[in-house]
Amino acid sequence: MKVLLDECLPVDFRHSFLEHETHTVVWAGLKGKKNGEFLREADAAGYDVLVTIDQAIPRQQRDPGRRLSILVLRAATNQLEDLVPLAAPIKRALERIGHGEIVMVG
Repeated sequence: MKVLLDECLPVDFRHSFLEHETHTVVWAGLKGKKNGEFLREADAAGYDVLVTIDQAIPRQQRDPGRRLSILVLRAATNQLEDLVPLAAPIKRALERIGHGEIVMVG
């Protein structure tokens, strides 16, 4: 599965998902894009899932034609020490998520 970590997450968080092809927004060349354009381009680039802590994305960006799924993390902060405990639930969600779904984790 091709996973994209939003720019609001620490770069080193990608090491929690070594069994997936996991890239950061910076690596993918999508840094600084607005949410609508960002999601369209991530979808077009073949990413399966966006992992983000941005609670507003699901409300702002509904597109029934989009294949890109979104995992929205609920954590106290976006610091690595608050995110690493969510790695196992995220992995379980990645196993079950369908195209275009939005799933909350945490």
